[in-house]
Amino acid sequence: MSWLNRVRNSLGFGAEKSSTEKDLWIKCPNCQEMLFVSDYEENLHVCPKCGHHGRINADTRLSLLLDEGFELLPIPEVTEDPLKFKDSKKYTDRLKAARAKSPHADAFVTGSGTINGKAAVVGVQDFSFMGGSMGMAVGEAFCQGAQKALDRKCAFIVVTASGGARMQEGILGLMQMPRATIMTRRLKAAGLPYIVLLTDPTSGGVMAAYAMLGDIHIAEPGATLAFTGRRVIEETIRQKLPDDFQTSEYYSKHGMVDMIVPRKELKERLATVLDFLQPADEAA
Repeated sequence: MSWLNRVRNSLGFGAEKSSTEKDLWIKCPNCQEMLFVSDYEENLHVCPKCGHHGRINADTRLSLLLDEGFELLPIPEVTEDPLKFKDSKKYTDRLKAARAKSPHADAFVTGSGTINGKAAVVGVQDFSFMGGSMGMAVGEAFCQGAQKALDRKCAFIVVTASGGARMQEGILGLMQMPRATIMTRRLKAAGLPYIVLLTDPTSGGVMAAYAMLGDIHIAEPGATLAFTGRRVIEETIRQKLPDDFQTSEYYSKHGMVDMIVPRKELKERLATVLDFLQPADEAA
């Protein structure tokens, strides 16, 4: 049978496939259209058919918003598993699993650089890391980013994507809400812009805290923005909510979001906003 194997190999039947169908295609969760992964990524993870904005990780987000050569701030070290929390798994095991899939130690990553030449510090929540949940590491990283903006005398921009406070840290996770609020007040006292970019999804304690404290609120199209779930609200008030409830468009219509900006236009729009809000003596 060796001659048959040689023929098969020469025709390519015996070679391993370089990619599978799963690697080549992705289904849009909104319109169900099958898209080439390469086209989808080239379009910044936005469906070219319906305009659905897919979720992207922190590194991709920073590279889209900041000019080349930005500085990545180290994620602060905090006490891990202070409550010795365990549900179906130990909290430490959940952290290990999340870190095995991520290049970063937690869900908030900060870059310091420029946006079209305008000085800025950008903090990004990564929903792929335990749902972007807000624990002590996220709170400390937020405060570190705000302090970096204070030191550089420039804007602090936060990109939110979170399911809320991290339940495994209990009250210690919730205490990051007032800590972050204090830092936004310090930015305001220094006359520095605090800009929030709301992305899908932003909810819970993050939505109730620094996500809605910006001088300017920008949102991506179709993002789910909520404090609590739709079903819980409907059962509480015993009323049917509008179909577009808890979306960027609903919030914009009711004055809680200043502008909805497609992903391709975000960097230019942020640069324009910084032109208006940045102090004249901004740092380089």
